[in-house]
Amino acid sequence: MTTAISPYTLHTLDNGLRIVIERMPDVRSAAAGFLVQTGARDEVAAQAGVSHFLEHMMFKGTAKREWREITVDFDRMGSSYNAFTSEERTVYYGWVPKEHIGRQIELLADMMRSTLPPEEFDMEKKVILEEIAMAKDSLDHVMFDFLQEKAFAGHPLAWPILGYERTVGDLTRDTMWAYFQERYAPDNMTLVVAGHVDPDDVIGFARQHCGQWRASGTKSKRVPPNVHGGVDVLKVDQFKQQVVALTYPSVGAADERIETAAAVSTILGGDNSRFFWNIVQKGLSARAGAYHLDYTDSGCMILYAVCQPENAEKVVEALRFEANRLCTDGVQEHEVARVKNKRRTGLAVECEAPYHRLTQLMDDMECRGRPRTVDEMLAEVDAVSLDSVRDYLRACPLNGPGHLTSVGPRQWPNGA
Repeated sequence: MTTAISPYTLHTLDNGLRIVIERMPDVRSAAAGFLVQTGARDEVAAQAGVSHFLEHMMFKGTAKREWREITVDFDRMGSSYNAFTSEERTVYYGWVPKEHIGRQIELLADMMRSTLPPEEFDMEKKVILEEIAMAKDSLDHVMFDFLQEKAFAGHPLAWPILGYERTVGDLTRDTMWAYFQERYAPDNMTLVVAGHVDPDDVIGFARQHCGQWRASGTKSKRVPPNVHGGVDVLKVDQFKQQVVALTYPSVGAADERIETAAAVSTILGGDNSRFFWNIVQKGLSARAGAYHLDYTDSGCMILYAVCQPENAEKVVEALRFEANRLCTDGVQEHEVARVKNKRRTGLAVECEAPYHRLTQLMDDMECRGRPRTVDEMLAEVDAVSLDSVRDYLRACPLNGPGHLTSVGPRQWPNGA
């Protein structure tokens, strides 16, 4: 069945593969990507990291192409391509001149039927283990993984996307193959195409290259997480700076308040924010900010700062002071206007590029079940107001204890 919602065409193949197409007749390029609804939160603890490892293996060979041919074929059509894995999705994409979109879809579709070559499995495992080792050299990376582990304890969101040395090291190809067969079924995938394309051609390409795939009947078993409170400290002697963070429950990506939540994080911790002027510019911290971490069914607001270990108390006090002032006194009209103007500009720029539209459409399909027009997105930005910020802060306050995380060379606050 095909549904045309100008400028979108929605179609579902008999095997369940969803197709979403946005026509952009004023551009000269097109982007195509497969959204696989699988990520770290769909793994069991003993297989943590399998989704990301599998992403790597999808480039390692198919029944038609060995890994070198895959790489060369991308370059032959001038594709700007990549893939990424998150907690909730795995995405493969390519952005090409419009005349090559059929070839791009064919190549991506071929990759989605990888043979997971056994001879490449052990080699790629070494690459993943090296990535995990490199992550341990990044203070930000260590901090974020530790924060997720503690704030989402008992939930699949608690483990890192890369997995652990133990779980990746113990992973077998047979285990990965079973996961691949279940999660990379067409009824758990969406083909998204944006750019100067003919929808009928795209549907034809999809039917030709994906129509024979077998559905699995896989249903998502995701359970919304709880954001825990408390204090957790990780002492890591190799770092010279301390990172402290306060985490509070918030709304998910599908919530109508998501734009307001994003505005609050920017006012508090973005460019020219309260944290910048009242914490960084006063010399308390080298870097301080706030960001809204959102999943399809939940979210959290994270207030953080990087500082000298001896300044940890003062920095946390400053973070709490600014958050409490925001909740008590609200925001100013000029702050809301500034943030909205910057958000409008960002959307306007992104909406002119097929690749960015590709990722926006993927967000919409996963979180809302339908694509949004640019005008709809801008209308949601326009709806952010003093009142919406006040209502959000009442529902998701930032002036409580929250979850305090501290990572660095100092055992604080549970020590010296």
